[in-house]
Amino acid sequence: MKRFFAAAILAAGLSTSALAQGASYEILAPASPGGGWDQTARAMQTVLQDSGIASDVQVVNVPGAGGTIGLAQFVRGKEGDPSALIVGGYVMVGAILTNNSPVTLDQVTPIARLTGEAEVVVVPASSPFQTIDDLAAALKENPGAVAIAGGSAGGTDHIAAGLFAEAAGVDPTKINYIAFSGGGEALAAILGAQVAAGISGYGEFESQIQAGTLRLLAVSTEERIEGVDAPTLKEAGYDVALENWRMVSAAPGITPEQAAEITANIEKMVQSPEWKETLERNNWQDTFLAGDAFKQQLAVDTENTREILTKIGLVK
Repeated sequence: MKRFFAAAILAAGLSTSALAQGASYEILAPASPGGGWDQTARAMQTVLQDSGIASDVQVVNVPGAGGTIGLAQFVRGKEGDPSALIVGGYVMVGAILTNNSPVTLDQVTPIARLTGEAEVVVVPASSPFQTIDDLAAALKENPGAVAIAGGSAGGTDHIAAGLFAEAAGVDPTKINYIAFSGGGEALAAILGAQVAAGISGYGEFESQIQAGTLRLLAVSTEERIEGVDAPTLKEAGYDVALENWRMVSAAPGITPEQAAEITANIEKMVQSPEWKETLERNNWQDTFLAGDAFKQQLAVDTENTREILTKIGLVK
């Protein structure tokens, strides 16, 4: 009988331990399905579950205003909740400044920067623009007549468009930038030739580029994307180098111990073979940065973004 109770207690202890190992998370993607934040959230969902780091992960989409609507909902509704996460990134930094948002990233608990991705300039396969120089020439002739689709106003896509225009000798405040809340909507507008060109992360256009329905004119990073036949903007003579980055944050008001536990789980995720395969498949760069180093870099990126947006006329 004593052996029976000892075995039962041991089994109960093992069961409790096993349950403790599998965290549960709800990840808020503050954009429509199909965009980079949605892709990041769903990649996290898959890897956290498949690698056994989390037992259950749900993704919720709350699109609008460059992520600031979702951010506001997260800040107000998830106070002190250690199971709540939100993805974001460079786009959100710009949107907060452009929209003069009352809710900022200072109100969440930064966990880690996860990935970096090249911005790319594309046109429909039917476009008369064969090279990035063709697009630049059209912008010089009449910037208002060349509609460029991308993500939310003030985000990375908009910044890339403004910097490219400036590098091409065009007043960046005069470009005709059409902002969409999700990558899927922008892609539909480009494929339907409702706009002249599009700018977004490579991963959002990759399948259409490979299928030949989109023509890739240039990439925004310092180096070419491996295996992709397209020049960098710098290589083509336009002094622009820009990389979109994405991050994950936790809810406001959680304890330091809870933040440390979340950070440890995210570190396990990025070290897993499943995450490395995800990076390779999506052509995402591993830019992992956590803790105080990430908080400091976020402050630097926010100030740099303010300067860029002021230059292109989006922030006064």
